[in-house]
Amino acid sequence: MNAEVTLVQIRGILPAHSGAAIFLGNEEKVFIIQVEAAMAQVIGNFLSDAPKERPLTHDLMSNVFQGFGIEVERVVVTELKNSTYFARMILKMENELGTKIVELDSRPSDCLAIAASQKIPVYVSSTLFAEVEDMSEVLEQINQNREEEADSEDE
Repeated sequence: MNAEVTLVQIRGILPAHSGAAIFLGNEEKVFIIQVEAAMAQVIGNFLSDAPKERPLTHDLMSNVFQGFGIEVERVVVTELKNSTYFARMILKMENELGTKIVELDSRPSDCLAIAASQKIPVYVSSTLFAEVEDMSEVLEQINQNREEEADSEDE
């Protein structure tokens, strides 16, 4: 992945009609990636370090990577084609033979789950970041409504 990238964070998760909206961004801009409801819950649980009774698929992947000495360096949301986002997971493995870097095509939701579980950076290609619609005001309004609801419950 040699293209220019922009560092982002998961800024929010909102249930939606056909799954959930993951708000990705930084101080400059926020955009939305739609994911399945179950994946949004997995990502949210990893972000909050919620305890689990049994390992999830992403835990299994992380354990396999760890067992083979593979480090997930970063994940990158690379492009948007026909309303579908694409992402890459960049893996690094070092051993006595040297260093090997591998890029895997991946769904953004899987990349975000791995990034949340392993606390690794999430990037967006700078070209894509420039193209996406800024949803910062929408996220701000949602957060403001949540605060108002919490305040009214406290009264």
